Amino acid sequence: MKSKMRKIRRYWPLYLMMLPACIYIFINNYVPLPGVSLAFRQYNFQKGIYGSPFIGLKNFKFLFASKDAWIIMRNTIGYNLIFIVLGTVCAIAVAILLCEIRSKISKKIYQTCILIPYLVSMVIVSYLVFAFLSEGNGYINTQILAKLGMNKISWYNEPKYWPVILVIVNLWKNIGYNSIMYYAMIIAIDKTYYEAARVDGAGRWQQILHITLPAIKPTIVILTLMSVGRIMYSDFGLFYQIPMNSGTLLDVTNTIDTYVYRGLMQTNNIGMSAAAGVYQSVVGFILVITANLIVKKVDPESALF
Repeated sequence: MKSKMRKIRRYWPLYLMMLPACIYIFINNYVPLPGVSLAFRQYNFQKGIYGSPFIGLKNFKFLFASKDAWIIMRNTIGYNLIFIVLGTVCAIAVAILLCEIRSKISKKIYQTCILIPYLVSMVIVSYLVFAFLSEGNGYINTQILAKLGMNKISWYNEPKYWPVILVIVNLWKNIGYNSIMYYAMIIAIDKTYYEAARVDGAGRWQQILHITLPAIKPTIVILTLMSVGRIMYSDFGLFYQIPMNSGTLLDVTNTIDTYVYRGLMQTNNIGMSAAAGVYQSVVGFILVITANLIVKKVDPESALF
């Protein structure tokens, strides 16, 4: 007991620094837990959570019984898979390129430039995209297609272009933040490995393949597993605000989150929204456990737990 008290007195500044994060996690993650029961109730504002009638799994029909069920599942999972693969590859590539810059000033400038989009609100990003894609005054239509003698494109009425547009916007916005995490791992690699490789005649590409990538493999696996856990979620701003809520684009922009939001605005049914959240969390949990088990069998040292 005395030894524990000594440790507490010794490390109390660290415990004090940890306290705000613990409070935030408790308020954000644990206080709302009773609301999970809303997924199984017909919520009544007068009766409250526990006074509302229990209706079992009826709220979940909102996601699976509609004609749009396949579309929203396809879009949510499909886009996230693309974001995970391309996001990881591009972030690692950018991190490696940053390590190749020798000038400290230039390196800081590039780091700042690629990180700024991550800090910009998605509302502002939606207007930046609109400035490029607007049919009447958009930069692409007026400055590129017009000078090439091509007809203007009504971007917000043409679904076929939006899978590519959404992927580009997502990469542009998030690649800076993701690359910095990989960059931090790369600069921590012992430089003697690279020196020994150069002595043995290894080129830059061989050094990347045999030293850099194996060294950051645990980080890649952990970040990928965390992304897999969020595969049933989508960036609401990306799929709702960037397309300007255009009805003609719903087939390629409608995801679980935007679908639930639109349904909630129309029906005001909180139970359906809660059911969607429970479904996303359960599926994400199962996917993380499954993916981690696979990683554990292939490479136990890279597993998350």
